[in-house]
Amino acid sequence: MIRIHALTKRFGVGRDELTAVDRLSFTVAPGEAYGLLGPNGAGKTTTLRMVLGLLAADDGFAEVAGFRTSDTPDEVKRRIGFVSASAGVYPWLTPREVLLYFADLYEVPPRRARERAESVASLFRLEPFLHQRCATLSTGQRQRLNLARALIHDPPVMLLDEPTRGLDVIGSQIIVDYMRHVCAEGKAVILTTHRLDEAQRLCHRFGLLHHGRLVQEGTLTELRAATGCDGLVDMFMKLAGIPDPLANGSA
Repeated sequence: MIRIHALTKRFGVGRDELTAVDRLSFTVAPGEAYGLLGPNGAGKTTTLRMVLGLLAADDGFAEVAGFRTSDTPDEVKRRIGFVSASAGVYPWLTPREVLLYFADLYEVPPRRARERAESVASLFRLEPFLHQRCATLSTGQRQRLNLARALIHDPPVMLLDEPTRGLDVIGSQIIVDYMRHVCAEGKAVILTTHRLDEAQRLCHRFGLLHHGRLVQEGTLTELRAATGCDGLVDMFMKLAGIPDPLANGSA
């Protein structure tokens, strides 16, 4: 469903050139949640922007449901639902109007759009504030609306970029439930986050990024066998060659 092959992105020129994503390759199957993990600056968001067609790759390609971003970017966008912590809402529209507006952008037929709006509104319990102006919504209500908006066109692929950033425990649990729902529907999911403990609860497989490179990939069981570490945080520190600051009596 998602195929990334030798994807590469460079910024700058000459001595100032920076390789943000370095020949990155992985696949994500339908119904699978893939955690693309690493610290800030590892290349996670840059990768998603290339998958979405917002950035042109210097080498390699991203393919979604058989369509390559470099060749047919509009077809790729139609097949992706995107969730980001930084996504806003239109303050003078109601949630229902937002859902129908995005359905129209994705060329969902009007009757189907109304059906989808009712379905996702029920799924995310938007009915109590469905006809309020978005400017009046709480942070949690806006989050639920953005999750619903990403599903309005029933895409086969979901990209979630740091979706729990700035959220409290309740807000983070909504994301957990959302991930389980979209995987149960057979959607292929990429989750980017630097919160490795959280990803451990959400994803089936993991790709650990460091300086734009994939340093290790596999299920939690496979990564444990490869590293001898139990949790993702310790695995990443070991695979990235980051020394333990408390080792050798430096505590």
